[in-house]
Amino acid sequence: MLRSRFGTVISLCVIVFLVQTVDASDWPQFRGPGGSGISEAKNLPVTWSETENVAWKTAMPGYGASSPIALDGKLYVTCYSGYGMGRNQGRMEDLTFHVVCVDSQTGKILWGKKIKPILPESKKVRDHGYAAQTPVTDGEHLYVFLGKTGVFKFDLNGNQIWQTSVGTKVHGWGSGTSPILYKDLLIVNASVESQTLVALDRATGKVKWRAGDIKESWNTPLITTTQNGRRELVLAMKGKVLGFEPDAGRLLWSSDTDIRWYMTPSLVAARGVVYALGGRSGTAALAVRTGGSGDVTATHRLWTSTKGSNVSSPVILNGYLYWMHEQRGIAFCARAATGEIVYEQRLPGARQVYASALLADGRLYYLDRTGKTFVLAAKPKFEQLACNTLDDRSTFNASPIVCDGALILRSDENMYCIKK
Repeated sequence: MLRSRFGTVISLCVIVFLVQTVDASDWPQFRGPGGSGISEAKNLPVTWSETENVAWKTAMPGYGASSPIALDGKLYVTCYSGYGMGRNQGRMEDLTFHVVCVDSQTGKILWGKKIKPILPESKKVRDHGYAAQTPVTDGEHLYVFLGKTGVFKFDLNGNQIWQTSVGTKVHGWGSGTSPILYKDLLIVNASVESQTLVALDRATGKVKWRAGDIKESWNTPLITTTQNGRRELVLAMKGKVLGFEPDAGRLLWSSDTDIRWYMTPSLVAARGVVYALGGRSGTAALAVRTGGSGDVTATHRLWTSTKGSNVSSPVILNGYLYWMHEQRGIAFCARAATGEIVYEQRLPGARQVYASALLADGRLYYLDRTGKTFVLAAKPKFEQLACNTLDDRSTFNASPIVCDGALILRSDENMYCIKK
């Protein structure tokens, strides 16, 4: 079922908006530059296995669903250990967080920082554990969000500069939103911890503004630009897509989603339009034109669709949206202007997909939780190029990234560098 409000075709291109002082080849935050899930890298591998195109494999000091980030040949990632790992839960008082720096060329762990959590944490976090938030860097410092334990700023050698609380509540699904940077602000979706969107002064960690009533939202905020040049901070929550003024946190507009579930996938944007996925049944995707004021459901919501995903985030290229369904092993392509499904293809052998889509070198990389990576041509005609498997007994929840011409994959137990 598809409901289209506007019949005009919108010419779309990807907007990449960087606030970090990092090189274009780095991967500074969740889903890379601008949060788009897109890399400009070329000559990436299409096929690999345990014995082909694996440059290195490094055991991690703990589990985690967070994705690595990359800066100047180093990878930064978070983990947890001591409790909630596999079938043996252990003792909560032994729970430990880790911030880890890895050499991207050799896989050697250069340093690790241990952090004792503020307890009690949730007794059992389903599916993805206690380290699901991806760090962010401005090129000089590292910023890490660890739920009720707080937000941390480190230098690039792992020395802590400050720690700030954004709330004390916990949830059975854990805390999975990643921080982003905007100008001098560090912005955190603390829906679980305090039902707020919080902007911190990244120099001091002090709160600059808060926006309240952020409910059942597990997605990372996105900075986008309207067609008249206004910058907006957008995120999705149960029932709503919201647009904020990022400098002061003032709510600019809201749109109903008609999605009845919590919102996990992060949004993507192009040419002043944001696209959101979510939900398990009924309406599961929508497009909203930015730049509005107040309730824009009737004026700026362009379309809704019953085809979506409840976990993994999409990418957008040349007017087409691409994504994987998190349970059914189905790859989708849709026209971004109308939501019309161009293809809906089940991938043989695909299991649950929690990792977000990666677009690089004209190809789509979809990683399932068993370690299979399906490589498709990034075009509106279905073409599978490869299915690659790694012999890893643990779970792959983290999204793949690109670093120095290589793919970096992370499971609960290991990190891999995939390179020709």
